[in-house]
Amino acid sequence: MNARIGKGVRLPWLSEWPLLLIPVVLTLLGILTMHTFGEGDSLAPRQLIWLFIGIGAFIACASFDMRFIRRTPVIIVGYVISMGLLVLLLVAATSVQGARSWFDLGFFTFQPSDPIKLVFIALMAKYFSRRHMQIGDFRHILVSGGYAAVLILLILVEPDLGTAAIFSIVWFGMVLVSGISKKHLAAIITAAAIVGAGLWTFALRDYQRERIVSFLNPAADIHGSGYNAYQATVAVGSGQLTGKGIGYGTQSKLEFLPEYETDFIFASYAEEWGFIGIVLVLTLYGILLARLLLIARRSATNFDAFFTIGVALLFFAHIFIHAGINLGLLPVTGTTIPFMSYGGSHLIVEFAALGIIASLARDARSVPREEAGNEYLGG
Repeated sequence: MNARIGKGVRLPWLSEWPLLLIPVVLTLLGILTMHTFGEGDSLAPRQLIWLFIGIGAFIACASFDMRFIRRTPVIIVGYVISMGLLVLLLVAATSVQGARSWFDLGFFTFQPSDPIKLVFIALMAKYFSRRHMQIGDFRHILVSGGYAAVLILLILVEPDLGTAAIFSIVWFGMVLVSGISKKHLAAIITAAAIVGAGLWTFALRDYQRERIVSFLNPAADIHGSGYNAYQATVAVGSGQLTGKGIGYGTQSKLEFLPEYETDFIFASYAEEWGFIGIVLVLTLYGILLARLLLIARRSATNFDAFFTIGVALLFFAHIFIHAGINLGLLPVTGTTIPFMSYGGSHLIVEFAALGIIASLARDARSVPREEAGNEYLGG
């Protein structure tokens, strides 16, 4: 049933209000953390604008009928455009800190890998929803891995190790959900080890190897490759139980901690909010992920279930990698955390993803799962 306010006014997106409320709270926490409170230029006002645009994207996607994303032609066109954008990045994008990951459009920058994540999830959802009963055939794992490998390799060439890792986690997670056998799982792990060794030898650049080495031995070069990781752990530790208070994070506001609005906002937040604040944020993320899994269980079609799980895996991968980096548990790769990190392209895509799920969930309440599955089987 659609939510109503007053007589005759339909607000269908309110049916899944936790998918909007929780991200808004997380975004506001991020805005408070990145705000300088008069101590210099602040990115908070611009992020507030992106928040309103993101809310608009959620409402638009949740209100419209998004079932068209189940159709094979739509997904194929999206995949081809995605490959084209990643190739165009290598040709036309300006290098920023050694990576070609952004299009600079003057009034804002755009990272194509953000919307491509949703295209990739839709592609995997379509593939596994059509073949989940045949997943025992290793060929399907190879084919789905081939689709993923094309995007991952193009992203690695940029180079963007963090985003490539996230794509890999999403693919692997969706393979696991589809029902892979233990024998095939062992084969994938072995192949991943071989690919990892090849990347270390032939693909990773010197500064990326230095980040991994500094992760294994952070004290080896705290003034060089290990500086960011060291400052992040200092910021997290200095927050103690209750934090230093909003706006009083010395590691971030005095710029000892670089990129504190984006790559290290979790550490900056932990410094100001302390352990209690970390528990609050992780609880909010946990509730959001649990809600997505619940929606997946109630989905009208297998595609909807796989798509929702894919988005949950995407968020989980970002949270896990970003928090791990900020806590000194993973090598520094430059990865944002959903909703809290500064940036418009990822924020809009994250809200839009939840809006799409809200729209598909509304369909689940009106169409029986068996009927919906038969209706879209050939699409």
